[in-house]
Amino acid sequence: MQLGIDMGEAQGGTAALLDLEELLATRLLVQGNSGSGKSHLLRRLLEQSAPHVQQCIIDPEGDFVTLADRFGHLVVEADRTEAELTRIAGRVRQHRVSVVLDLEGLDVEQQMRAAAAFLGGMFDADRDYWYPVLVVVDEAQLFAPAVAGEVSDEARKLSLGAMTNLMCRGRKRGLAGVIATQRLAKLAKNVAAEASNFLMGRTFLDIDMARAADLLGMDRRQSEMFRDLARGHFVALGPALSRRPLPVTIGSVETSARSTSPKLLPLPVAAEDPAGLIFAREPDEPRPPRRLPPRPAPVPTADLLARAARPARTAVLPGAAEPEIDAADRDATMDSVLREMLDDPDSAFRSVAVLYQDFLVRCRIRRVRGEALALPAFRRRLAVVRAGVGSDVVDSAGWQQALLLSQSLAEDVQGVFLVVAQASLSHAPCPSDAMLARAYGTHSTGRARRVLTYFEERGLIVLRTDHKGRRIAAFPDLGTQTAAGDPDAPDTAAPRSAAE
Repeated sequence: MQLGIDMGEAQGGTAALLDLEELLATRLLVQGNSGSGKSHLLRRLLEQSAPHVQQCIIDPEGDFVTLADRFGHLVVEADRTEAELTRIAGRVRQHRVSVVLDLEGLDVEQQMRAAAAFLGGMFDADRDYWYPVLVVVDEAQLFAPAVAGEVSDEARKLSLGAMTNLMCRGRKRGLAGVIATQRLAKLAKNVAAEASNFLMGRTFLDIDMARAADLLGMDRRQSEMFRDLARGHFVALGPALSRRPLPVTIGSVETSARSTSPKLLPLPVAAEDPAGLIFAREPDEPRPPRRLPPRPAPVPTADLLARAARPARTAVLPGAAEPEIDAADRDATMDSVLREMLDDPDSAFRSVAVLYQDFLVRCRIRRVRGEALALPAFRRRLAVVRAGVGSDVVDSAGWQQALLLSQSLAEDVQGVFLVVAQASLSHAPCPSDAMLARAYGTHSTGRARRVLTYFEERGLIVLRTDHKGRRIAAFPDLGTQTAAGDPDAPDTAAPRSAAE
């Protein structure tokens, strides 16, 4: 069924119709500077399509919560745990309820984590609930940044992975991404490139105008037109809109945002004593406390633990040499300590800081001499020991190459990569999702699968399945591949319940 959504007026006075069914299959990218009418365009699209398709809006500023009163959207406050947001997203897909995820009041990193958890829950929904959903993400450059910013690498990776899944793999799951951004240059290219429909509004920077012209197939000289577009005027292109660049004017909307554009208001009459109004102290106002000198910066926990683990220096008699430290014995003892720690099945779900403290204490008990391992070196050694490399593999050139490849990855996923690499070098079956989740330190098999997808997008592995649905991971740089393994197999090293 072809359903045209009226977006306003096209050039020539005809109606600007958007094919909703085609949009669900091809996705949409909206670009425009602040004040160009982006949010107005999204509101028009949401209002016109609300009776026909389920909607999910990722709203960083709380502008779209007003849709609840007119169209019955459920407002989900994002000040919840990530696990709770994931569960709510699964129920949203199951019961086909249109929702607004309100991220207002959270800082940028919290917004990225909340959006990633919610989008991950919608993406991981059971196949029985893969109904069509229009997923609208406003200010998409916050959730899929082109470069690293002030947020942590973990939050950026989670958010970027969720946005990549939405735009690259969401179509088969019924998720149709509609993303809006102020600047194309700030949006990750692999996210923007998956959209087939475009609505380009006013922009002024040369790099953004050039990217907009490239996406619309226009000459670079024609890109100057984007500076002259009025508010609410866009250039449309795509199978759901027009086969040729088409100027459109967005129509009116029924609801309004809680925040509006600033308007000039007359200033009040000047007071006779403005200093008295501003600096006067109320009768019950406490006196300001005496300023104290600034406190010294706290010492990092890792440094404190390393100092505590450092052996005390003993007096050395004149002429006596310092006792020599056998590096091989020291490394073997530390590996033995790590294996003892990892023998506890619950250790996979403890934080690295807790494991590091336990490691230092155990090394002191074993009287391991020399400088204590720094936290980054501990993470690296833990990932190698957790991979469980056999003696026939540890000295091979393939394993050394795998170690080099893992250094290009974030520290928290190096262990997962080495576990799969070890299986390929040993020609063992590909680890199951449950085993990879334990190596990642999580109970979520969906996150483990997303880590494998992340490796594949980086070109480190190639995933395929055999005729029985078993997974095989090939490593182009190593020239090896794992044997076929069942991705749904249980984790044999997981802790068993009392009933078992």
